[in-house]
Amino acid sequence: MAIFKGAGVAIVTPMKENFEVNYEKLEEVIDQQIAGGTDAIVIAGTTGEASTMTEKEHIDVIRACVEFTKHRVPVVAGSGSNCTRTAVSLSQEAQEAGADGLLVVTPYYNKATQPGLIAHYTQIAESVKLPIIMYNVPGRTGCNLLPETVAALFKNVENIVGLKEATGNVAQASKTMDLTDGKLEMYSGEDGLILPLMAIGALGVISVWSNVAPGDVHQLCQSFFDGDLETARRIQRKGLRLVDALFSEVNPIPVKEAMNRMGMDVGPLRAPLCAMSEANKVKLEAVMKEYGIL
Repeated sequence: MAIFKGAGVAIVTPMKENFEVNYEKLEEVIDQQIAGGTDAIVIAGTTGEASTMTEKEHIDVIRACVEFTKHRVPVVAGSGSNCTRTAVSLSQEAQEAGADGLLVVTPYYNKATQPGLIAHYTQIAESVKLPIIMYNVPGRTGCNLLPETVAALFKNVENIVGLKEATGNVAQASKTMDLTDGKLEMYSGEDGLILPLMAIGALGVISVWSNVAPGDVHQLCQSFFDGDLETARRIQRKGLRLVDALFSEVNPIPVKEAMNRMGMDVGPLRAPLCAMSEANKVKLEAVMKEYGIL
C-alpha cells in the first residue's frame, strides 16, 4: 500500500524574525493544509530549509509535525544527507518520532557513483523499517539516480518503495517506470509536470505549489484518479504561470514570499537564502493576482 496518493505538500518551515523555528505557526500552516485537502505533509525537505537546520532542529521539526498532524494524513520526513551515517541517524530518529515514511535525497556534493548510491540507500533502508521514497533532483545535488539504479534498489530492498522524480526528464521517468514494471511509487517533484508523470504511472506529487493552493493541487490529482482528464488538464494549465513564478528564484525563496503576501506570516529565510529581488516580487505579485490568491 502506498504511503500516500495525491498531493503531498513540501511544506515550508516558518521562522521567527530571530530565525528560530516558529512552531506555533507551523501547526497553523499544517491545519490549513489539511483543511485545504492536502493528502500528505512532507516535512524537513528542500522547501523546509532542512539544509540550514541543526540535526536537533531537524528532528524537533519532524516530531512537532507528527504531533500537529495527529494522524489525519501521513507524514513523510526528509532524512537525507550527503553523509550516509548522518542519513542513517536522521532516518532512525524520524522513525522514532513517528513519521509514516521517509524522503531521502541523493547525497549532494559528493557526486556518488551508481554503485555508491546503491550502497548508500541500502544502508539507510536496512537501518529502519519505514518505507523510503528516494529523491532524485540532480539540478540541486549534482547527482543523478539513473533508472537502472532505481530499479535495482526497488527490486532488491524491501522498504525502498518510491521515487520523487525531479529531473524534469519525462523520458527518464518513463524508463524508470518501465524498469520497475510500473510498480514503483513515483511522485512528481516538478509542479509543472504533475499530469504528464501521472499519465505514466506516478501516484501524485510532492508539491511546492500546494503551499499556496492546496485545494487545486489535490483536485488535479483527484480528477486524474476519477478519470476527469479535462479538469486535471485545466488545473495543470492554470497553475503553470504561478509555478514558474514560484521557481523564478531558488526554492523556497519565492514560495515564502508568496505565503507572506497572503498573510500567512511564515517569516524570513535562513542564510545563505536571501530575500527575493524586487523585480521578481513584482512579477510574483502579478501572477498571484491573476491566479486569484492575492
